[in-house]
Amino acid sequence: MQRKYIAAIDQGTTSTKVIVVNHESQIVEQASRDIKQYYPQPGWVEHDADDIWQSVLGCFNEIFARDIVKPEEIAAIGITDQRETTTLWNSKTGEPVYHAICWQSRQTAPICERMKKQEGLEELINQKTGLLIDPYFSASKIKFILENVSGVQQQVDAGEIMMGTVDTWLMWNLSGKRAHVIDYTNASRTLLLNIHTLDWDDELIDKIGVPKSILPQLKPSSCEALAMTDPDVFFGQEIPISGDAGDQHAATIGQTCFEPGMAKNTYGTSMALFMNIGDKPLKSNYGLTTDLGWVINGKVQYAFEGVVFVGGAVVQWLRDGLGIIKESRECDLLAEKVEDTGNVYLVPAFTGMCAPYWDPYARGMLIGVTRGTTKEHICRAALESMGYQTRDVIEAMVADTGKELPSLRVDGGATKSEFLLQFQADILGIPVELPEITSMAALGAAYLAGLGIGFWKDTSELKQHWKIAKTYYPRMTKEKRDELYAGWKKAVERSLNWAEK
Repeated sequence: MQRKYIAAIDQGTTSTKVIVVNHESQIVEQASRDIKQYYPQPGWVEHDADDIWQSVLGCFNEIFARDIVKPEEIAAIGITDQRETTTLWNSKTGEPVYHAICWQSRQTAPICERMKKQEGLEELINQKTGLLIDPYFSASKIKFILENVSGVQQQVDAGEIMMGTVDTWLMWNLSGKRAHVIDYTNASRTLLLNIHTLDWDDELIDKIGVPKSILPQLKPSSCEALAMTDPDVFFGQEIPISGDAGDQHAATIGQTCFEPGMAKNTYGTSMALFMNIGDKPLKSNYGLTTDLGWVINGKVQYAFEGVVFVGGAVVQWLRDGLGIIKESRECDLLAEKVEDTGNVYLVPAFTGMCAPYWDPYARGMLIGVTRGTTKEHICRAALESMGYQTRDVIEAMVADTGKELPSLRVDGGATKSEFLLQFQADILGIPVELPEITSMAALGAAYLAGLGIGFWKDTSELKQHWKIAKTYYPRMTKEKRDELYAGWKKAVERSLNWAEK
């Protein structure tokens, strides 16, 4: 039977999705499963790695049960994941030694404080990895498990511990526990990869104190096979896993931002702005990270990135935390009932502030509240917070590159909100472009897998598949835009450094 589809696994913070696409980049099948988050202490966020693995199998089972797409028709598999989320497991038993520590989790802040006190370490990390010392990244999560979970260090000494980000864990399981691998983009978010040499950096590994023996083998984002599925595990089929990238890298590929200066923003649980900066890494002076964008056909592309911890999660909080809406789409309806927020600002720093502030001790704040404040104002302030945080990052990108963005490509679940996208265009003063397909991370993973096996010829072919569904043009005056943004900056200032260290 002809292998005529590419499957992509998109393993995110709150759910797992699998899509199947044809040669025209059309999604012919898809399935999703929610995954549970664990909050053992305030600021801590964890997952059960076995739940994540079972959610992937569950999605494929659902797709193949419909009998529209058969396992033997899948030519290759791509993976995209929630990047910095870290798990350690025993290579003999296959069991995780602790919950996977989510990228959102702040539980390693004390370890990061210790690291910052090591003379010259933060500067060395920034120089070699493009990143900063923060609980966000994987290294401190590895150290947390080594230091706090009984017996793990002894298992490391016995050569029985493997470390991985979510992609590593999934490929190890899909390959029948044979392939212990990671692609360069996920590796670049650990604080342990030198983005200039594309190797694990022995100096950083030594100074941070992570055993090199537990690290996976490095692979390109797109190649003939990072790993092969085990037929006993994957529906009787041996299929190449030929594409792999972190979610924001994959979404940028899905948006076909292959030229320097092109940028996209993903509005998911979190948000991530990614700007292609070309084939040479640049240092940010304004709070952005310098990312290894991807490695395709042996060529490295770099990017500036600004991650916002709380994007669409602010609407989930209104629903699940405050209970002022019953479903997410209500937020839009309520927001549009008022002309403005009544000078109310919601700073959703629930787990600290990421780029460009980098303050793990910031906390959420609702300010400007009066007796006249209603849930409509709060809903509007919540949606606007995503627009303001996006502008924070774009201001940094413009300052670092000296170039204004001509437009912003957008994707992710929160782009269902027309109110948000119009406000985004207004507060930025540039067009916001919404493509026909908004599952861009999954599509990007499919593209990487397809390029790896020649399913698509090259990136120029993929550019022709990108189509705009709608463009949002700014309607707000510059004076109003700047007035609103100044209020946001004032609110953010008051939220910083709130929690006790």
